[in-house]
Amino acid sequence: MSKKIPTSRVDKLLGSMGYGSRAEMARLGKAGGIVLDGADLTDVSKRIPVTPDLPVRMEIDGEPLDPVAGLVILLNKPLGMTCSHKEDGALVYDVLPDRWRRRDPAISTIGRLDKQTSGLLLLTDDGDLLHRVISPKRHVAKVYRATLARPLNGTEGALFASGELVLEGEDKPLAPAGLEVVSPTEALLTVTEGRYHQVRRMFAAAGNHVEALHRERLGGLVLPDDLAPGEWRLLSEDEIASIFVS
Repeated sequence: MSKKIPTSRVDKLLGSMGYGSRAEMARLGKAGGIVLDGADLTDVSKRIPVTPDLPVRMEIDGEPLDPVAGLVILLNKPLGMTCSHKEDGALVYDVLPDRWRRRDPAISTIGRLDKQTSGLLLLTDDGDLLHRVISPKRHVAKVYRATLARPLNGTEGALFASGELVLEGEDKPLAPAGLEVVSPTEALLTVTEGRYHQVRRMFAAAGNHVEALHRERLGGLVLPDDLAPGEWRLLSEDEIASIFVS
């Protein structure tokens, strides 16, 4: 049985995508600013099928329509940015188009990287995907590159893999994690949980201090070398699927 294609009024659809109020969309349509399949769409009360190909069929003020609901954004998060909608200072949402802050459903980060952690961060308006990625039942692996204040002492790998490490202030042991030594003061750590400041606290429990932390991988999705800090791009369906491939 084929899936039914949803429809929406043009003004409601564009409003949910952050382009403006219904009144603003009505004025834009009458001014010839909304084009569908090469023709001006002046009646914004018209219902249209909301299909994935709309961004290549519709233009707003001469620009292709933004992706409709279900977008997934890959950001190379720079240092100093916060994964929040409300905190003071630089936010990860600042690098996205302004109108995307007004989208409904809202765009949110899939998990968080703290202010002093850089690297692979996903953002989406797809709530189901967000919960699938962060669900403990999925065991989606996250790989971090940690630069340490002091040389590794050789016991960390066994400690992290034991499944017996209990972080300070907690009573539940961590799931086993994998450690790959890169140099005496650099390592790759693979974890499947997302506890508060987990990687930093794990190395602290081993008597060390993380000076720099960078996330390189989420599941089977790797941060591209050509995506500079602060840059982002949309993920394809295949790339989204790769998140769940270890």
